[in-house]
Amino acid sequence: MIPPAFILVVPQLGENIGAAARVMANFGLTDLRLVAPRDGWPNPAAETMSAGALPDVVSVSVFETVEEAIADCALVFATTARPREMEKPVVGASEAITRIRATPARAAVLFGGERAGLPNEAVALADAILSYPVNRAFASLNLA
Repeated sequence: MIPPAFILVVPQLGENIGAAARVMANFGLTDLRLVAPRDGWPNPAAETMSAGALPDVVSVSVFETVEEAIADCALVFATTARPREMEKPVVGASEAITRIRATPARAAVLFGGERAGLPNEAVALADAILSYPVNRAFASLNLA
């Protein structure tokens, strides 16, 4: 199995990028991709928050568009809690992991920025929506 890439679409805060890298390193995931980070890259706040994950464990690539970031990915999941007017299958974490493991090429998981989550244009590029069981009255998760 090729470990999936984690793609942050228009992330805002370097601290959240660093925290995401730190979580990735905890689980042996090393491919972090940023699409149009608001404050540019590299970001000193991200490195501090990563507790050493950046740049020693997790490698970061920066892209201008989601299309460029997923170009080498055979399977793409979009994370979102909001209902979308799209005909996309919705899967839970267990099914997503099963599908990632069965994919002979790179897979990716898209996460939206802190302010508004993933735009519809990014969700439209995904093969499926990855959903987590959260409190419907408060479905806003921290990017990390």
